[in-house]
Amino acid sequence: MKILFLGAHNAESKNTRLVSILIDNTLAIDTGCITSELSYAEQEKIKAILLTHGHYDHIRGVPTFAFNNYCSVTPVYATQPTLDMLASHLVDGIIYPKFTETTPMCDQRSLEFIPLQYHKKIKIADYQIVPFPMNHKIGAVGFEITDKQGKTIFISGDTGHGLSEIWKKIAPDVLVIEVTFPNSKEQTAIDAQHLCPKMLQNELKNFFNIHNYLPQIIVLHICPKLEKEIKKEIQDVSRELHHPIEIAYEGMIVSI
Repeated sequence: MKILFLGAHNAESKNTRLVSILIDNTLAIDTGCITSELSYAEQEKIKAILLTHGHYDHIRGVPTFAFNNYCSVTPVYATQPTLDMLASHLVDGIIYPKFTETTPMCDQRSLEFIPLQYHKKIKIADYQIVPFPMNHKIGAVGFEITDKQGKTIFISGDTGHGLSEIWKKIAPDVLVIEVTFPNSKEQTAIDAQHLCPKMLQNELKNFFNIHNYLPQIIVLHICPKLEKEIKKEIQDVSRELHHPIEIAYEGMIVSI
C-alpha cells in the first residue's frame, strides 16, 4: 500500500495544502487539494473518494474534481450529513452544477453519493473499509482501510480526545492521526474537538495499554503558523513513548 499525502495542513498557503490523502493512486481520502496537486491523468486514475466529514477544507475539491472528470462516474462515500452538506452547499446547482444528475456538459452524472453507516464494512475497489464515528462535529468518521495483502491503515480525520473505544476495535499497521494545535492551546483544541500533542500522548498510551504495541504513527492537519511549536512538542511525545512519530508534509510517501 502506497500512501501519498497531497496536503497535510489545516490551512492553505504557498507552501501548505489542505488535507488530501491518496492511496495507491486510486483511492482519495478528503479533497482539500485533490485537483491542484494532481494532473488530469492522475485524477482519472481515482476510482473512489472517501470523505471524513463535511467541513470545507475536507470537501472543497469534490466539485472541481467532478468538473474535471465530468464524463465518468466517481463514487463519493461519506456519512449522510456530509453528503447533505455537499448537496446543499457546493454541488447545489448554484455554486456548482448538481453533478449527481445529468448536466449540460455530459449526458450522465459524474458523481454518485453513497452513504456510509458507522462500523459497517464495505468493499471499495480493492479495499475493505470500515468507518468509525470520531469525536468531531457533523457526522465525522475515521477510516480503517485494509488492502488485499492484509495491510491496514487507520485515518482518523479530524477528532477530539477519548478514542479508547475505537482503539479496542482496530489494530492498524499505520495510524494517521490529527494534531491541530500546540499544548498552549489545549482548551481551544478541546472546544473545537481537535488534538494537541499532550492529548495525543494520552490517546497513544491508551492504545498501547489495549494492544501492547504502537503502530507507525503519522501526524497531520497541523496549523502551519503554530507548526514549529507543535513539532517540538511531538518530538517530546515521541521521546516519552520511546516510539517514533512522523509529521506528514506535502508530497510525503509512505509504503507498507
